[in-house]
Amino acid sequence: MAERSTAAVDVADNSGDEPLTAKADQSTADGVAQKRERDTESEEAQGSGGTERPGKASPPELHSGHKLARRYRLEECVTRLDGFSSWRAVDEKLRRAVGVHLLPADHPRARSVLAAARSSALLGDPRFVQVLDAVEENDLVYVVHEWLPDATELTTLLASGPLEVHDAYQMVSQVSQAMAAAHREGLAHLRLTPGAVLRTSSGQWRIRGLAVNAALRGITSDTPQRTDTEAIGALLYAALTQRWPYDNDAYGLSGLPKDIGLIAPDQVRAGVHRGLSELTMRALANDGATASRHETPCTTPEELVKAISEMPRIRPPEPAFTAPPEYQRTSYQQGTYGRQAPRPGVTQPMPAPPSPLQSRTGKALKWAVSALLIAALGLGSWQLADALMEQIKSDDTNQTRTTDGDDKSSDKAKPVAPITIQDAAEYYPDGKPQHAGDAKLTYDADSSTYWRTYSYKGGPELAPFKQGVGIVYDLGSSQDLSAASIGLYYPGDHTTATLYAADSLSSSAPLSSMSQIATATTSGKDLKISAKDPVKTRYVLLWLTAVPHASGDQYSDAGYKQAITDVKFTG
Repeated sequence: MAERSTAAVDVADNSGDEPLTAKADQSTADGVAQKRERDTESEEAQGSGGTERPGKASPPELHSGHKLARRYRLEECVTRLDGFSSWRAVDEKLRRAVGVHLLPADHPRARSVLAAARSSALLGDPRFVQVLDAVEENDLVYVVHEWLPDATELTTLLASGPLEVHDAYQMVSQVSQAMAAAHREGLAHLRLTPGAVLRTSSGQWRIRGLAVNAALRGITSDTPQRTDTEAIGALLYAALTQRWPYDNDAYGLSGLPKDIGLIAPDQVRAGVHRGLSELTMRALANDGATASRHETPCTTPEELVKAISEMPRIRPPEPAFTAPPEYQRTSYQQGTYGRQAPRPGVTQPMPAPPSPLQSRTGKALKWAVSALLIAALGLGSWQLADALMEQIKSDDTNQTRTTDGDDKSSDKAKPVAPITIQDAAEYYPDGKPQHAGDAKLTYDADSSTYWRTYSYKGGPELAPFKQGVGIVYDLGSSQDLSAASIGLYYPGDHTTATLYAADSLSSSAPLSSMSQIATATTSGKDLKISAKDPVKTRYVLLWLTAVPHASGDQYSDAGYKQAITDVKFTG
C-alpha cells in the first residue's frame, strides 16, 4: 500500500519543514475522554460536511458556555494556536465530557481537518482516542473526540523520572502495534509526541490525534511510516532516559549535549535495559548503528513490532514485600495492667524473690511430687492405650457395614472463594476488535447485559478466518485461580473456551507469551472451566475458539456467534 501523509487525505502544508519529533509545537490540543457507545455492528462516519457558500460571515466569538449544535457546551479552552482552538466541553445529550477542535469554515486547512477526522473515525480502533463527530455548521468546522479523565500523558509521567523497564516495554509494544494497524489502513499520525500518548488507569496505552493533529497544523511527510517510526523511537528514548534524543529541549525534557550526536540510552543513564536501548537506536534516524553491533534499522511500525516480538519478553516486577512492624510487648502483656504508675522521683522497692526449697524437707517434698506425677502419667497412658484398643475393635466389627459411597460422602469439599474482577479489556491481537466498549458488561452482575462477537459465516471453529476472540480480566492482585463460570447467551453446538494466565491487561500481547490454564466445551448456556491445580496470576484471558450457530436478531444476522453475559472466577 502506498504511503500517504495524513490518513488518506491531502493536508495543506502551511507550517514549513519543521522536524516532527524535534520542533513540533508542544501545546496539547486533544482532550482525554470516555469510549463512545456502539448500538449496531456497522460503524458510520461521524458528522456530515457542509457545502461551501460564497460570502460567508466571520464566525461568532466563542467563549465558555457557548453551545454547538445545541448539544456540546464549551467549558475551557486548552489550546489556541494558528487559527484554531481546542476545548474541553460537555455533551449535554449523553452527559459526558468530550474534547472539541474548532476552526473557521474558511480556514485554509478546514477541508483537510474534516477529511482527516472522518478517516480516523472510520478506523474504530480502541487503542486510539476516538473521533465522535466532525461537522461544518454556522461558518465553523468542529471535531468532537473522546475525553479520558482517568488517563495520564507520557509528558506528566516523565516529569517524575524515567519509566520502569516493564512500563517502557509495554508502551513501545502497544504504541507500535497500534500505529502498524493504522498504517495498514493508510492512516498516519505525523505528530506522535509525549503529549499524544496516554496511559489509562488500567495500564493500557492509547494514542490521540491520529491524522487530525497533523491536519490542524498542516504537517505533512513524504515518508509517513518512517516519520512515525522515528517518533516511536524518540518516545522510547525519553521513557528510558528522561531525555529528549536531540540537542534541543522539548516537552519538558532536556536535550542531549550539543556536538556529541545521538548516543545510545544505556550510555546516557546507567541501568537502562540493553535490549530496549538497541531497539531505540534501530527506530531512530541513525541507520541502525548501536554501541555494540550493527542491526537492520526499523523504518516502519510493522518492522518495529517484529523486532519487539523477537526480543526476550520483559516480565513485570515482583510486588515488593513490606515487612511487618517489629513486635512490641504492651503493658498488659508485661503484667503491669491495673497497677498504679510510679510517681516521678520516688524509688520503688524491689520485692525479694522467694527463697528456694533448699532444706531437707523441701527436697523430700520435691521427690514426692515428682513420684506422683510419674504415677499419674503412667496411669493415664495405660487408660489411653486401652481406649484406643477398644476403638480399633469396634471399627473392625463395623467395617463390613461401610460402603464406598459412604466413604466418599464423608470427604468434605474444599471451600472455594470468589475472586472479584477489578477491570476488563477486549483482547484482539489481530487489531480487529469485536465490541471493545462492552467488555465490562460481563462482570456487572446483570445477566441482561453482555459482550458479543460478530456473526461469522463459517464455524463452529473460528480458525482459520480468525484465531479466536476474548477478554482479558484484571483480578486486582495476584490470586490463586482454580475455576471459572461463564454465562453464555447463545446455546448450541458448540462453544469452546480456554483460560490463559497473562502478564497485563494488554489487548494485543501475543498469545504465545501466555500460559494456558484449562479448556472446556459446552453446548448449553453455562460453561465451567476448572484448572487441574490452582494457578497464581493477576490477569486472566478468556479465549473463545469455537462458537455455535444462532439465528438473526436485532443486533446481527444469522451465523456463528456468541455473547458472554456473566463471568465469575473462584480461587
